[in-house]
Amino acid sequence: MTLKQNNLPQPQAWKPSEVETIKTNSNYLRGTLEQSLNDAITGAIAPDDTQLIKFHGSYQQTDRDLDEERKNQKLEPLYSFMIRARVPAGIATAAQWLAMDELADKYGNGTLKLTTRQAFQLHGIVKKNLRQTIQGINDALLDSIAACGDVNRNVMSTSNEGLSPVVGELAGFAKAISEHLLPKTTAYHEIWLNKQLVTGGQQDEEPIYGKTYLPRKFKIAIAVPPYNDTDVFANDIGLIAIVKDNQLLGYNVAVGGGMGKTYGMPETYPRLADVIGFVPKDKALAVVEEIVKVQRDFGNRENRKLARLKYTLDRIGSEVFVELLQARLGFELEDSKPYVFESNGDVFGWKKAADGKWFLGLHIEHGRIKDTDALQLKQALKEVAQLEVCDFRLTGNQGLVLGNVITRNKLKIQEILGRYAAGDAQELSGLRKHAIACVALNTCTMAFAEAERYLPSLVTKLESLLEKFGLSNEDILIRMTGCPNGCGRPFLGEIGLVGRAMGKYNLYLGAGFAGERLNTLYKEMVSEADILQLLEPLFESYAGERAVKERFGDFLVRTGVIVASQQVQTIK
Repeated sequence: MTLKQNNLPQPQAWKPSEVETIKTNSNYLRGTLEQSLNDAITGAIAPDDTQLIKFHGSYQQTDRDLDEERKNQKLEPLYSFMIRARVPAGIATAAQWLAMDELADKYGNGTLKLTTRQAFQLHGIVKKNLRQTIQGINDALLDSIAACGDVNRNVMSTSNEGLSPVVGELAGFAKAISEHLLPKTTAYHEIWLNKQLVTGGQQDEEPIYGKTYLPRKFKIAIAVPPYNDTDVFANDIGLIAIVKDNQLLGYNVAVGGGMGKTYGMPETYPRLADVIGFVPKDKALAVVEEIVKVQRDFGNRENRKLARLKYTLDRIGSEVFVELLQARLGFELEDSKPYVFESNGDVFGWKKAADGKWFLGLHIEHGRIKDTDALQLKQALKEVAQLEVCDFRLTGNQGLVLGNVITRNKLKIQEILGRYAAGDAQELSGLRKHAIACVALNTCTMAFAEAERYLPSLVTKLESLLEKFGLSNEDILIRMTGCPNGCGRPFLGEIGLVGRAMGKYNLYLGAGFAGERLNTLYKEMVSEADILQLLEPLFESYAGERAVKERFGDFLVRTGVIVASQQVQTIK
C-alpha cells in the first residue's frame, strides 16, 4: 500500500460524552479524588471520581449478594474497590508475588485474581485502605497506574520462555511499550504516594494522549507463533512476532480487535483485528505510538459504546486507516510475513528454554489464588515464592508459569506443589484445562449472571457428557462471562456462554482453536439444562464424524451446525 498524503480524512468535532467532560475538567485525572478519599461519611467516592479512579487502576464495586439485604436495613451498599496491578508481559518476581499475597490478606478478601491480561487483581479493598494498598503495591516495585481507564492498559506478551528463544526479548518490548504509553500526569503519585501536589502554575502535559486521553480503553498484545496464548486478534493492536533462525525480525501488525458488545445495540459487536502489514523491530514502537494517536484523533468521543478502535477502523475503512497511519509515520509498512498459529491456550508442564532454565506451566482454575479445604493453592505458591528460586509469570489464560528455574531447584518446587496437589493439569479434562471465566458476580457491577463461581460446576456436568463419548482428553475451549463486555474473551470460545440474566446465557459456538475466528450465536437465553441438552448431540456427532485432528469448532463449521463468523483478514 503506497503513501497517500491527499484526500485523507480529518478528525471530526464530537459532542463530548459525559465521561469526556469529566476527563476535561479533571486537571489531568485528579478530579476530587483527594476529597472523596477523605470523606469518612460514606464508603463510596463521588460519582465523577468513579470514572477517574479507573485511570489509577481501581474500580468501585459493591457486594451484590448483600445489596438487597442492606437496602432493607436502610444501609448504603457495601462498597469496596478492586485494584489491578500493572504487570507488563505478566512477569513478577518472587518478592512481588509475596507482596501481593500479603496485601490480599491484609486489606483484601484473602484471594488473588490472575486476569486474562496477565495482571494481578485485589478485591474487597475498603476505601480507608486504598492508599495503603496502592502504596504496598508501589513498595513492591509494581503500580496500578493505567491498569484501567481510557489509556493503554497492561501490555501482554507470551511469558513462557520454554516456548521460544525470543520470548525474553518480546517481554522486554512489552515493558518498553508499557512505559512509553504511560500517562505522564503526576496525579497518581500525588494522590496515592503522598508526593507534593503540582502547584505554583506548573502544568502537566500528555504528549501522546492529550488532555482528554483516549476515547476508550486500549489493549496491546504480543504473541510468537505457533502460540497465540495472548489472543492477539482480540486486541486494539496485536503484534505477531516473526522469527527466523531463532532471531526476531519484527512483527506483523494487527489492528482493530475487541470483544465487547452491548445487548440491544446491533451496531456494537465483537471484532477480530486485521493484519495490516509487517514492521521491523526497530520501527515497531513508532508504529504502536502512531496507531494510538490515530485512535486518539479519530475515535468516537460522543458515544462510548462506539468508541473503541474497532469502530474507528470500520467507520473510516481499514485501507484509509493504513493510509493515515503511514502518512503520519512517513514510511510504508511492508507486506505481512507468513505465520501459523496452532492454539491460544496455555502449555502445561516443564519446558526447557534455550539458556537451560526451566519453566513450569500451571493450571489455575479461572485465575483465582485462594485456599480451600480441598486445595491450599495460595499457601503452596507462597511457599514456592519463599524459596526465591523462580519468578512468577501470569498468562493470558488466567494461568501461571514458574520461570527461570535451574535444574537443581526443580525438585524443591515439585515437592511443595506435590504436597498440596497444586496446579497439576495432567489429570484435568481437555475442557477444564482451557476454561476461562470472568469475575462476574458478586462484585462486578456489569454482570447479569454468574461466571467464575458457576463455570466449574457446569464443566463437571459437561465432562460427564464428554466421557460418555470418549472425548475427555480432547482440548475444547469454553469461556463464560457474566455480561457481553467480553473480559473473558467469550466470543473466541469454541463454546461461549455470555450472561443474559440470572441462570440464563446466550450460547455461542464455533470459534477457531487458535483465536482466528469468532464464534456464532447458536441459542439465546439458555439455562443449564438447555446447555447440556443442546451440547450432548453435538458432542456425539463430533465423536463419531470428525476428521483426523479436527477441532470441535472447525467440525461445527464444516458440518453446517453453525455458519462461520468473522475470521482474521489481511489488508493488502
